[in-house]
Amino acid sequence: MTTFDERAGLSDLTSTAERVRASVEAVIEGKPEVVRTALTVLLAEGHLLIEDVPGVGKTMLAKALARSVDCSVRRIQFTPDLLPSDITGVSVFDQERREFEFRPGAIFAQIVIGDEINRASPKTQSALLESMEERQVTADGLTHELPSPFMVVATQNPVEMEGTYPLPEAQRDRFMARVSMGYPSPEAELRMLDLHGGTSPLDDLQPAAHAHDIVKLVETVRAVHVAEPVRRYAVDLVNGTRHHPELRLGASPRGTLHLLRAAKATAALAGRDYTLPDDVRAMAVAVLAHRLLPTAQAQLSRRTPEQIVLDILRLTPVPVPEQAAPRPPEARRP
Repeated sequence: MTTFDERAGLSDLTSTAERVRASVEAVIEGKPEVVRTALTVLLAEGHLLIEDVPGVGKTMLAKALARSVDCSVRRIQFTPDLLPSDITGVSVFDQERREFEFRPGAIFAQIVIGDEINRASPKTQSALLESMEERQVTADGLTHELPSPFMVVATQNPVEMEGTYPLPEAQRDRFMARVSMGYPSPEAELRMLDLHGGTSPLDDLQPAAHAHDIVKLVETVRAVHVAEPVRRYAVDLVNGTRHHPELRLGASPRGTLHLLRAAKATAALAGRDYTLPDDVRAMAVAVLAHRLLPTAQAQLSRRTPEQIVLDILRLTPVPVPEQAAPRPPEARRP
């Protein structure tokens, strides 16, 4: 049986998440799975990479998610002339006080929207590395903590498009999940014309949750139980990427950690305080595919990392449901 505190926490999580989801979907038509993944990443303390061709709503999704949560939001338009200090901040000499003063950059917000991140140089892209991993900025030997919650929602165009720089492996690895918007269905596109034909639907969007609500929900997700067989299953999936003949680079241990956190958030959104193998499977493609580098032969045969992850899912034995059962009452936290 679930304790009272855990049951109340999960109830708050599902009700708050439903309000945020409905708020975002009021703007983003016909993409419930993409919206759900974005919400899962937020509750799992991760960062989201949205990749697709121009004009399909990447930035609109990022803005809708940011406006649905009442917290500080900053938008960074990545361009070739953007400098690292524009993101992290810079120390400026104060003539009156005769000392240097740190002026925070655009990264100092709870939700940071990085628009077209792969149009900036690799040097500027790397300015996000410390912030995304350690949630802090180091400048002139001093460390400045970032606010909580903290999430980077970045959009990028496909790397074969003109004027783009491929994200370094270390940068891609810091994003918990990558999603693609895809083209809307004709019905969804018709509804979009009704919504967006006059004014922007973002103008009427009201926050569905506060920042302190998200902090509490994150703590609830952290407490979700993961049985040893489910942890082993996540490790087996990641190991499968490291030994697959069509991959020259598999997922990192950080990828394993991100997969487990995303699975816990998926379980919490379903109203459970324990994780099932299906939660891991549901997030495997979004969490692992963008970390993988196919071999030249796989690229010639047009095999995508997503297809390879699906192959690994088919080949990896799944724990039986009994092995992933919730903890007995005596094993739960007091």
